[in-house]
Amino acid sequence: MARIHGYRARVREDTGREPTSDVGRPHSLASGEGKAWFRAGPGTADIDVGTASARVGTLAEGVVEHATDPAVLDRGGWWAVVMTFEGRLDLWRFATVRPAPLPRPEDCWVPVPAGAWTTSLDRVGYVTGVREIRSRIREGDVYQVNLCRVIDAPVDAHADPWVLAARVAEGNPAPYAGVIDVPTGISGGPVRVVSASPELFLGRDGDRVTSSPIKGTGATDGELLPKDDAENIMIVDLVRNDLQRVCLPGSVEVTSLLRREQHPGLVHLVSTVSGRLAPTATWADLLAATTPPGSVSGAPKSSALQVIAEQEPVERGPYCGAVGWVDADAGQACLAVGIRTFWWREGRILFGTGAGITWGSDEDREWEETCLKARRLISLTSRQGCGGETGDVAAVAGVPVGARRAHGAPADAGSTNGRTECRRMQGVPAVGGGA
Repeated sequence: MARIHGYRARVREDTGREPTSDVGRPHSLASGEGKAWFRAGPGTADIDVGTASARVGTLAEGVVEHATDPAVLDRGGWWAVVMTFEGRLDLWRFATVRPAPLPRPEDCWVPVPAGAWTTSLDRVGYVTGVREIRSRIREGDVYQVNLCRVIDAPVDAHADPWVLAARVAEGNPAPYAGVIDVPTGISGGPVRVVSASPELFLGRDGDRVTSSPIKGTGATDGELLPKDDAENIMIVDLVRNDLQRVCLPGSVEVTSLLRREQHPGLVHLVSTVSGRLAPTATWADLLAATTPPGSVSGAPKSSALQVIAEQEPVERGPYCGAVGWVDADAGQACLAVGIRTFWWREGRILFGTGAGITWGSDEDREWEETCLKARRLISLTSRQGCGGETGDVAAVAGVPVGARRAHGAPADAGSTNGRTECRRMQGVPAVGGGA
């Protein structure tokens, strides 16, 4: 996994953060604990968004093995997968896997107070990052960089990820929705991830591999700009080049370009690239060639990753990584890009949002795009409700997703009024989702 290791070495050198090893021996666990659910089941690697909410999904129960080495994916078994943007890989093999709808727990969600959210980059910090990236583009270092921030808040110890998943499925249905709730991961503690991803990172059916990058987001179709078309085509070319490293010569093709997809509260611009894997290509080869996902890194990818390591003060974690499943026995897989995704860490719930920065970017518009992408899902965490009840999403659309100062920033860093910082979003009361 040369590319993954190379990026993580740069993270360590540039930021002083010490990542955990990617590889390790698989170890067995007592069957019975842990479960996962994914909307995208076998044969649904490229899902029709319009029918996503009607799909039964796949429920896996009873973790019997945990591994961090992608070589196990060539061995057999059905595995749930979480890979961080930084390259750390968690794999869990389950005892039983069956078609099933998302479980609907009867417990009530413990709401996260709207004012409790903090952001790794406030408006001032984010706009400064946009300006720096545009400067790097002017100098010819990069063409495009995805600049992200991580939002987090304290979460009640009894907050159930399955309750949140039911609320998200009701209030923000997504084609690649998933839940992973397992007792142990690479960090040694439990792993809880709730994803409402709209984006296919890697779908696999035999030797056919498919990726559908999203680039271009607007509250309405009319808000998509020529800049979005250019950015999407740029990332499509990057994804095509990534797949060519592990696919048969001449087999990689763009099967769909610049199609509009409607999602809750917004519109995405989506393309699809597919190819046929070389007979010798392993899962380690495929992941090394394609991670991190091109749509959430930038172009050229290696240069964009360097800029990201310099401009983003915290690791992204599962956000912008991969969340999904691999059925090694059937030769099928569906890994989503880990966007519109919540995860738990040390008593806090986290969520990421970002925007693609090009020379044509407007710094205020890019900041507002991060607000647009977060608002609906963040609002779902701040309402009382039981089971899958979501409450009135519009009533909490003003949740200030950009109100707090960055971690460690002085008290006067940027505005402390989220409704001012995301002021242009107020006219769109129930928007959200996105990368």
